[in-house]
Amino acid sequence: MMRRNQKLLSKVYSTLTLTLTLTLFTYGHSAELKPIKPSPKDKCPVCGMFVARHPDWVAQIIFKDGSYAVFDGAKDMFKYYLNLNKYNRSKKASDIDSIYVTDYYSLTLMDGLRAYYITGSNVYGPMGHELIPFEKEGDAKEFMADHAGKSLLKFKDVSDRVLKDMD
Repeated sequence: MMRRNQKLLSKVYSTLTLTLTLTLFTYGHSAELKPIKPSPKDKCPVCGMFVARHPDWVAQIIFKDGSYAVFDGAKDMFKYYLNLNKYNRSKKASDIDSIYVTDYYSLTLMDGLRAYYITGSNVYGPMGHELIPFEKEGDAKEFMADHAGKSLLKFKDVSDRVLKDMD
């Protein structure tokens, strides 16, 4: 019984820590560092694809020290972000300066923390099912209706569970 309570408390503590980190990052990030253009040699740290080959889907995390990670889509960016210790043990969420995703309609990089994400649509990215990012909520809702989207999420709503349901 005591062991089960310890496991439960450990899970609660982990969830609260992640929630606090996300909240502090979401409201306290500076977004001072501008997005970068992926080079032909930049690979997604999650799937290994060459990111520059998929410019319409680029997502990126820029760290305060100027280092960065680029991705072939928002889905892999979230996998990396939510499991930073797995993909980059030398970084913590507090080391992140900026997160950028490519708006589906304008094809411009925008602040990923302020984006609207559609899941479950009939539009696929380089790695199949994808979180489709939008700068404007109206565009996201229009896309959702036109492309059989299942849900509209904000950054804080994307979880490992959402990502697992997409794979």
